[in-house]
Amino acid sequence: MKILRADYIMICDERFEILREKAICFDEKIIAIDEVETLQKRYPDASYHDMGAHSLLMPGLINPHVHLEFSANKTTLRYGDFIPWLESVIKHRDELSSECDSCCIEQTLESIMISGTTTVGAVSSFGEDLEPCVKSPVNVVYFNEVLGSNPLAVDTLYNDFLGRLHESQSFASKRFIPAISVHSPYSTHYILAKKAINMAKKQNLLISTHFMESQAEREWLDHGSGAFKEFFAPFAPDAKPVNEPLEYLSLFEGTRTLFTHATKANDAELEKMQSIGSITHCPRSNRLLGNGRLVVEKLDAFTLGTDGLSSNNSLSMWDEMRAALNLHHQAPLEKFALRLLHASTKEASNALGLFKGVLEEGRDADIIMIRLPERVEEDAAVALMSILFTKEAEALFIAGDRLL
Repeated sequence: MKILRADYIMICDERFEILREKAICFDEKIIAIDEVETLQKRYPDASYHDMGAHSLLMPGLINPHVHLEFSANKTTLRYGDFIPWLESVIKHRDELSSECDSCCIEQTLESIMISGTTTVGAVSSFGEDLEPCVKSPVNVVYFNEVLGSNPLAVDTLYNDFLGRLHESQSFASKRFIPAISVHSPYSTHYILAKKAINMAKKQNLLISTHFMESQAEREWLDHGSGAFKEFFAPFAPDAKPVNEPLEYLSLFEGTRTLFTHATKANDAELEKMQSIGSITHCPRSNRLLGNGRLVVEKLDAFTLGTDGLSSNNSLSMWDEMRAALNLHHQAPLEKFALRLLHASTKEASNALGLFKGVLEEGRDADIIMIRLPERVEEDAAVALMSILFTKEAEALFIAGDRLL
């Protein structure tokens, strides 16, 4: 059992309460937050640590959408527009996959943890990141992905997906949770998507899917035209959309689904997604691939994700929050900072079906300590200043165990 005292404790609850000069007591779970003297009298056997000047305790950050398998990419892939980027992914897929071995993924997960992230939703296309994710001390919700638009290959693709899913399920634990990903409505045949979703319903598994990421996807699904028509032409000249947008979304009714990107979703689609599950915003990926801005002002809530290093230059949630602050220039600054931290803690925990993301009694003791550069006078500014100045966590606990 541990007692930590800090200058600030950022609860990340509904009221976004900021406590000053308080302490938190925890083991695997959070036990209490109170005055230092009160906690020491109540739990005399607990170890005590004063985290020092300008220290801030908060829930560990949660990144619900990241691809680890292309983590070797730095300057290989092309940015600026979605289709040229996708073509570069296909061209360099084998090269980048071979460069991103287990050691590469382990180092990527280590850097994620150092930045202050304690939980990730890892979307896996090939299963090559399975072993590092299982071994990592970071909590992993592992989304086994299914995709393929050829109706003649549905059974083969589904059986390959089932093999990867079953293998991941053999490693299930408190820190490693197998789940399912249906890639997208432009890349996954309706029958294949339905089979995977039915499996998720049968086993009560969490689902992730990309939806309306690009203008090319919007034009293809609505009209069978645009950049995707040209993209498919060399190997499928008579290709047609395999899903209708709202019909695709309806497949997920009755599930727990994370919908990612949605920059080109219309109001009816945004409403539908929110009625089913949650929407994950990846601002830097959207900017680098020329996909515009998610209209977060229309959403009741959202989560924040980094996507992968195939479309980003870091997997730091602090970098993602800073980018979002600048991208959404219309939002009131301090209030939006609170919303971004909620998106990266409480809302992400809810989306993943976890009991983390808030510093309150009974929740998992996934806690980080960061340090502000100097004293912050106003409580309303603490969240903003933490986003502006934090690069890494100075201390990190997962299920009460100190890992940094």
